Amino acid sequence: MRKIMEMQLKFGQVDISKIEIDLRSRDEIPKLLLGLQFIYGNREIRNKIFDILKEIVPKGIDLRNGRPGMDLWKILVLGTLRLICNWDYDKVHDAANNHKTIREFLGHSIFEFHQRYSLQAIKDNVALMTPELFDRINQVVIQAGYKFMRKSAEEGISGRCDSFVVETDVHFPTDINLLLDAMRKVIELTAGEFNDLGLSEWRQSRHHLGKIKKLFNRVRRLKRSSSKDKHKKAEREQLIIDAHVAYIELCEDYLQRVMPSIGIIRDMGIGNVAKIMVIERFMGHAERQIDQIRKRVVAGEEIPHDEKVFSIFEEHTEWICKGKAGMPQELGLRVCVIQDQYGFILHHRVMEKETDDKIAVEVIRDVKRKIPTFFRCSFDKGFHSPKNQEDLSELLDHVVLPRKGRLCEKAKEIEQSEEFVRARRKHAAVESAINALENHGLDRCLDHGIFGFKRYVALAVLARNIQILGEMIQKKELRRLKKAA
Repeated sequence: MRKIMEMQLKFGQVDISKIEIDLRSRDEIPKLLLGLQFIYGNREIRNKIFDILKEIVPKGIDLRNGRPGMDLWKILVLGTLRLICNWDYDKVHDAANNHKTIREFLGHSIFEFHQRYSLQAIKDNVALMTPELFDRINQVVIQAGYKFMRKSAEEGISGRCDSFVVETDVHFPTDINLLLDAMRKVIELTAGEFNDLGLSEWRQSRHHLGKIKKLFNRVRRLKRSSSKDKHKKAEREQLIIDAHVAYIELCEDYLQRVMPSIGIIRDMGIGNVAKIMVIERFMGHAERQIDQIRKRVVAGEEIPHDEKVFSIFEEHTEWICKGKAGMPQELGLRVCVIQDQYGFILHHRVMEKETDDKIAVEVIRDVKRKIPTFFRCSFDKGFHSPKNQEDLSELLDHVVLPRKGRLCEKAKEIEQSEEFVRARRKHAAVESAINALENHGLDRCLDHGIFGFKRYVALAVLARNIQILGEMIQKKELRRLKKAA
């Protein structure tokens, strides 16, 4: 049984639309709660969002009978709260159990001190949401924002488009430490499986890991010689090669020992099949890293960039060089966002092995499907290509896309026009939107896997738009109070 929201008020409970929020607070929580309160208080908007939330309940499940689960409204509140405050789940857990106003938004009365949330329940329930679901709720929130401002999408919406990097939660990758990660997981998981089955073959797993780490540290500490003596440099190079060879040979030896162990478990028909598949996946990572270390160190070959993996845990991680000062490289994925003239994030796209110029036309088509009156958009030079200029001109009334290199007379006339220059000056506002997203959760993704990454980004965009709506409400209420005083 899973309800959207318990509409029947309990003794001591305050209706969400009547909860008092500190309008003079400059913190992000009151702004988010004001946005949520506006959504809940408007029946039309609330029903649209509730209808979307119902879709996460599997078909055939009775919403009225069975063991009660967390209300879907509570999942939305806790999920947006986590991202807008850039919290981990531990802080969300503490706020859900102890923050008075947040508990009122979750539907608890002042007498329900005994009703507590477990950390794992919050994690599991937020993970039920999908990026597509958040994106659809986001469109409802944007329309609610236009309705509050008494604006209409029919009047025409213009936007600014740019991309930035959301980092994944990984350490700096080298082939030797990726091999260490893979071997650690292989040995720990194998030992754990044998221990669960009462077998003693891997009881010395800590000792095995210690031997591998000892050789890893030896390789890590070796530095190439800066001597001008060729003989000394050759000796040092050979010492480095020998250390790498000893390291990978020990890892190969343990991989050979793991394979028959897995075979024994599989032949016996016991053990966790899913765990065996995970062990084999990490073994594949280890074998790849051994092969690459042998090619790089022993054979002196250069490893092609597209063959490299930058994390064995977050395999979607990319090595991105955007040429920013103080950031020679970033480890994560690019995210493209489009902001409208009122500050709302209209659309976002997680770019997997894509560059700005490859997705410019597709993101505008996506926005046009959501908002047909979207008529103008400004871009950076990175989105330019001659084909993009033509295709975007067919989709938009006004395209503000600077060209690269020297300009012909026609292009110079376009880029020096008053409208083009005005739009370029306003384009810098998208950097402020990106900075706000990074400050509210999108500096580093803490969720796992590519699906978790996309869900995290979509939830951050939704939370930011709700906060923008709440900030508009806050400013209007403060002006009203000032006028009344």
